[in-house]
Amino acid sequence: MRIQSRQRVEGGGERISLVPESLDDLWHLTYVLEPGDRVSGDTTRRIQRNDDQMRDTGGEREHMYVTIEVDDVEFHKFANRLRVSGTIADCSREDQLDQHHTLNVEETKEIEIEKRWKRDQLDRLEEAEAATDNPDVAIATVEEGKAHIHAVTQYGADEQGEFSGTTGKGEYARGRDELFAELTDALARMDVDAIVLAGPGFTKQDAYDYIEENAPDLTEKISTVDTSAVGDRGVHEVLKRGAVEEVQQETRIAEEAELIDELTKRIGEGARVAYGIDQVEKAADFGAIEHLLILDERLRAERGGEGEWDLDVNDLITSVERKGGDVTVFSSEFAPGDQLSGFGGIAALLRYRLE
Repeated sequence: MRIQSRQRVEGGGERISLVPESLDDLWHLTYVLEPGDRVSGDTTRRIQRNDDQMRDTGGEREHMYVTIEVDDVEFHKFANRLRVSGTIADCSREDQLDQHHTLNVEETKEIEIEKRWKRDQLDRLEEAEAATDNPDVAIATVEEGKAHIHAVTQYGADEQGEFSGTTGKGEYARGRDELFAELTDALARMDVDAIVLAGPGFTKQDAYDYIEENAPDLTEKISTVDTSAVGDRGVHEVLKRGAVEEVQQETRIAEEAELIDELTKRIGEGARVAYGIDQVEKAADFGAIEHLLILDERLRAERGGEGEWDLDVNDLITSVERKGGDVTVFSSEFAPGDQLSGFGGIAALLRYRLE
C-alpha cells in the first residue's frame, strides 16, 4: 500500500489518498471501508443520450471522476479487484448525482477515502504500507505420493497447486521423480523471494536433492522444516514454528496462528481466557483483557449494522486499547480465523482469571 497524502476535513474526518499495490492491499481495504464512507476515483459510466442531435444508442461509456457514498464492498480476489458500490455524491455531470454506481478498485489505481477513521482501521493501513517491502514466500509441503504449494499472503495462504504421483523407491523411483519434477517446475515459475520446503519423514529431503540437481539456482531460496502433515495442516505447522517469520518478519498469519494456539491452550487449562461476546464484554469491563482477538467478518458485520451483539463493537475496541490491551483482527480466509469463528468470532487472552 502506498499512502499518497492525508488531509483533515470538516466534521473530524480525514481524507486519505492511497494506491493499492497488491491483492493483499485490496483485501485490507475490504475491512477498512464501511457504509457511509466516501470513496473517489476514476471510472467510466454508461451515459444514456436521447436528444435531437443524437438518437439513443443504448448508452456510451464516458470517463469521469466520481465520489460515491459507500453502500457495499466486495473483494474479488480471482478478478484482482475490489468492487465498491453506492450512490454518486459528486462528479462532473450533475445529471448523474444520486444514481447508483460501482467503482472497480484495482492494483496501482489511486483512490481517495474520506471518513471518520477508527484506530484499528488506520493500523491496518499502516500495516499494509509496512508490508510492501516484505519478501514473498511460498510453502511447499511434500510426502510420499503428494505435494502442495501455498503462497503466503496477508489475507491467508492460497493453495497454488496440488500434485500426486507414485509412492515408494526402487522400481517406483521414476514415478517419484515425476512428482518432484512437477513440484520443481511449479516452484520455478513462482515469483517469490523464499521457499519453505516442509513435510514428514525424509521425502522433503529427497525432493530438495532433486531440486538441487535439476534446478540448483532454486535451492538458494529454500529452507526446510519438519512437519507431521502436508497441505493446510502442514502450512499451519510451518507458520506456528516461525519458519516464515525468519524471512518475513511481519507475516500476519504467523501471529494469528500463534495467538489461536495460545487461546486453545489456555482453554484446555481453564486459565486466563474469555471467548464469546458475553465473556469478552465482562472481561473488558474489568479491564482484564491483555489481547483481544476478533474476526474481520464479524467486525465488519457489527459495524455495518448486520450484527447480533448488544453492544457497540467500536466502544469495546476503544475500551480495550485505553486499558492497555492489544487488538488483532483475524483474517477469515485462513485456518486460525476459522477456529476463532467457532468461538463466536471473538475471544480474549486475559491478564488474570475472572472466576
